[in-house]
Amino acid sequence: MALQLKSDRRRGWSRTVSFGIALIATLACAEDERLGPTAEAEAVDAPDNTAAATLSGIVFSSAALTVSQVNSVHTGLIETATPSNLLGMLSELRSKKGRVLLKLAGGDKAYRNDDGTFNLTKWKSNVDRFRKINFGSYISDGTIVGHFLVDEPHFAGRWGDKAIPQATVEEAAKYSKQIWPGLPTIVSAPANWLASATITYVHLDAGWAMFRSKTSSSPSDYIRQQVKRAQSKKLGLVAGLNVLDGGNGSSGIRGTQPKTWAMSAAELRKYGTALLAQDYVCAFSLWRYSSSYYTRADIKSALADLSAQARNHPKTSCRQ
Repeated sequence: MALQLKSDRRRGWSRTVSFGIALIATLACAEDERLGPTAEAEAVDAPDNTAAATLSGIVFSSAALTVSQVNSVHTGLIETATPSNLLGMLSELRSKKGRVLLKLAGGDKAYRNDDGTFNLTKWKSNVDRFRKINFGSYISDGTIVGHFLVDEPHFAGRWGDKAIPQATVEEAAKYSKQIWPGLPTIVSAPANWLASATITYVHLDAGWAMFRSKTSSSPSDYIRQQVKRAQSKKLGLVAGLNVLDGGNGSSGIRGTQPKTWAMSAAELRKYGTALLAQDYVCAFSLWRYSSSYYTRADIKSALADLSAQARNHPKTSCRQ
C-alpha cells in the first residue's frame, strides 16, 4: 500500500493517553519487556540444515540464525544486513521459502554517540548505504517481513541511560518510508510504551511484544493488553519469547545473564501458545539461537509445536 494511502487512513486517529497510563507504561516496560541483554549478541554455532520452510501463516523466526539454518521449523530470521551480502542473502532465503526481519542500520554501536545515546543522523547514514540496491521484489513477495528499525528504544540502559523518544522512532520510520514506501517498519518496543505517547504513528507500522516469565503471571492477559494498545495506535504487533533469559527457573538451565534462566519446554508451549492465539500477531520471533539449547530433544519438540501453530496462524499483515 502506498505511503499516501496509509497516511490518509491514519490521519485523524490520534488519541490522547492520560498521564497516569503513560507513567504506568513507562515504568512497566523497562526490564520486563526487553528483547535481550544490552550487550551485543556473541557469535553462535549453526545447526544442520533441514527441509525448506513454507510461506503459510506467519514467520517463526529467531535472532542469531543464518540463512542456512532456515528450515521447516525455523522459517525465518532477524538479519543485520550489509550492502555486499543483502541480495545474495535474500536470493538464498527466497529459494528456501524463508522470511526475514531486516536490520539495515547495523548494530547499535554504529549509531550511538560517544555517551551511548542514540544518534538519528548516524542511523540515517547507515540506512542510506542501501538506497541504490534494488530489493523491491523481496518486499512485494513477502520475503522481507519488515524493516527492523532499532532495538529496545524504551530501555534507557541500552541507550546511555536515555530512552529514545517515540517521536524519534516515528522519524526513523518516516525516513525508511521515504526510501521504501512499501516496506513495513517495525520496532522492538512494547505496544504499551508506544501507546503512552500522544503522537500519531503515520510511518511506523508495528511494535513488538517480547514475553518473559516475569513480564506477567498471565501471558494471555499480557498479549491481549498489548494487542489492545497496538490497535489504539493503528499499529501491527510482532510477538515473541526471550527463550534464553526469560524462564522461571523450572528448566534448571542457566540464562546468558546473571540470575536468569532459559525457558523449559513446558514454558515454551504455555507462553508461545498464548501469544500465538492472538490472530492480530503478524510475526513471531525468539531471542535467540543457541546450539546447546535448541538441540535439546525437549526444546526441539516444543519449538516444532510452536512453529506448527505459527504456520497455521492467519496470515496477518504488520501494516494495520
